[in-house]
Amino acid sequence: MTAARPGRRPRRLRPGDRVSVVAPCGPVPRQRLEEACALLRGWGLEVSLGRHVLDRHPVLPYLAGKDADRARDLQEAWSDPDSAAVLCARGGDGAHRTVDLLDFAAMRAARPKAFVGYSDVTALHEAFAGELGVATVHGPVLATAEFVGDARTSAELRATLFEPESRLRLTSPGAATLIGGKARGVTIGGNLSLLNDGLCTPHSRPSAAGGILLLEDVGEDVSRIDRMLTQLLRTGWLDGVAGIALGSWHNCTPGPEGIRALMLERLAPLGVPVVWELGFGHAPSQLTVPLGVTATLDADAATLVLDEPALR
Repeated sequence: MTAARPGRRPRRLRPGDRVSVVAPCGPVPRQRLEEACALLRGWGLEVSLGRHVLDRHPVLPYLAGKDADRARDLQEAWSDPDSAAVLCARGGDGAHRTVDLLDFAAMRAARPKAFVGYSDVTALHEAFAGELGVATVHGPVLATAEFVGDARTSAELRATLFEPESRLRLTSPGAATLIGGKARGVTIGGNLSLLNDGLCTPHSRPSAAGGILLLEDVGEDVSRIDRMLTQLLRTGWLDGVAGIALGSWHNCTPGPEGIRALMLERLAPLGVPVVWELGFGHAPSQLTVPLGVTATLDADAATLVLDEPALR
């Protein structure tokens, strides 16, 4: 069983940097994108949009353009030597369709850069970790109310990108102990549905061993969350996980207490520390969490403390 390994850390952003915005998943609302780009420019960044960032798939309207076009935009952005970061405009659907069309051999030749997104982008975080060996950033997608309308969410991302040493101790007002203890490992994971869907597929992690696993989801019923967790347990994917940090379960039924009870019942047998509601995921005041960095999860204190900044 191969344990999770830390990735190469990209450099931090500086005013004047150019960043690329792409849509590897779902369709992007134009007004939200314009608002997000204005916010980025207010940070002193130059913004470059992918050629197909506003496309819609001709047959499947839940996708942002054709698979090949989404993949091409992402690959070109990653390979652009003048771009300091790649920011995803939306999650939604389609990342697993995109990832299979990326030329990872060509992308390995590019200089690592900050890659940001969450939700469906989890599939790309996993692929970038395994195929490119880079640390990435589980943070907000841009063309959403959660980014452009939530000052704390955008401030969290800005601090992580520009002043990462200020974001070594991560927690949130709602964070609490679910299962006590302390563990050290490499941060991995993201959206539960995407991790479950990626089991035994190309470019997906074979095991969570050695990882501090992030899990969150949105709009799911407790019974489906149970099925997904059970699948991860039955396949042995969770064997050897060091600790688990749970994020938001926004609009999941029957509500937080039902989800909390399920998590305690399913995860306690693993015998690892678990933090409830660390604050990342589909919720207001979203915490930005680096992936592919060594950290200590202290469930008793409900904190995640990074060994070093997310970006150099």
